[in-house]
Amino acid sequence: MMNLYPLVRRVLFAFEPERAHGLSMALLEVVYRLKLSRLLFGQRHYAPVRVLGLEFPNIVGLAAGLDKNGDHIDALAACGFGFIEIGTVTPRPQPGNPGPRLFRLADDEAIINRMGFNNDGVEHLVENVKASKRDCIIGINIGKNRDTPLEQAVDDYVSAFEQVYPYADYITVNISSPNTPGLRDLQHGEELDRLLKKLKQRQRDLRQEYDSYKPLLVKIAPDLTDDEIVQLVGTLLDNDIDGVIATNTSNQRPALKNARLAAEQGGLSGRPIQQQSDHVLNVVLKAIDGQIPVIAVGGIMTAADAQRKIRAGASLVQVYTGFIYSGPQLVADICERNVNG
Repeated sequence: MMNLYPLVRRVLFAFEPERAHGLSMALLEVVYRLKLSRLLFGQRHYAPVRVLGLEFPNIVGLAAGLDKNGDHIDALAACGFGFIEIGTVTPRPQPGNPGPRLFRLADDEAIINRMGFNNDGVEHLVENVKASKRDCIIGINIGKNRDTPLEQAVDDYVSAFEQVYPYADYITVNISSPNTPGLRDLQHGEELDRLLKKLKQRQRDLRQEYDSYKPLLVKIAPDLTDDEIVQLVGTLLDNDIDGVIATNTSNQRPALKNARLAAEQGGLSGRPIQQQSDHVLNVVLKAIDGQIPVIAVGGIMTAADAQRKIRAGASLVQVYTGFIYSGPQLVADICERNVNG
């Protein structure tokens, strides 16, 4: 495995963050199409684990947000991931928030984004999934369109759920992004219960229609209080939700070195939310008490960070910001550390 990523990152980080993201995805595609992925990134580490009734090639996944449209599934899978979560996708295409909307805090090993569910719509994503080789588990993360009133949000989630169901290995309900106004209100009380009941009913119907069961997960925010987490988990368990992803990005700004960028609105990810995300994970795990699996994400910058979450009780981990800062080597390091202890 040739780790050229530190050099590549130096070049990419010379560009504005959203431009750098586009360039990095294009570069990954070139590497993949030239059949250089194995030479540069090594072979995928196979240490299969069974979670959610699915066999994952390894415990390391790519979190939603990096490949919103599923345009780069095969190229990203070739980086060694055991699973890829694409999206967040909405029923209709939308441009997201105006730019600039992505900020790199290199001294903090962090990112702030207020992308706003920019995506080309569920039909485009489905076509990409159908065209992919599917040599790892594929999760699809769904959300509501920005201009859909909150009282009609259930309709958006059900529409997206129905369309992705035949093509996903699992489906994640994103009600925790801080970048769609009012979205996090769906994490509480009757709004949450109504959404989950409707989705579970459609899951039962679609299971019969396709003779295939697709697990339904919910991704939660790191900014909830302990009491809110316990209540939320209770609602998830009452509705037979299959799993939890903890956590999304944060609205908080814990002691960031770059004060100017810290003032930007959006969700913070990376090393600064590590402690916060770990705390939420531990509260979630205690409340769930082993009844359903938890996928841990948030502040995983090293293999040791991932191992800490697995030892706490998470079944799988996902990376995003750590992948941007460390590249495919992080995936290999996590797999090796998990196997070798």
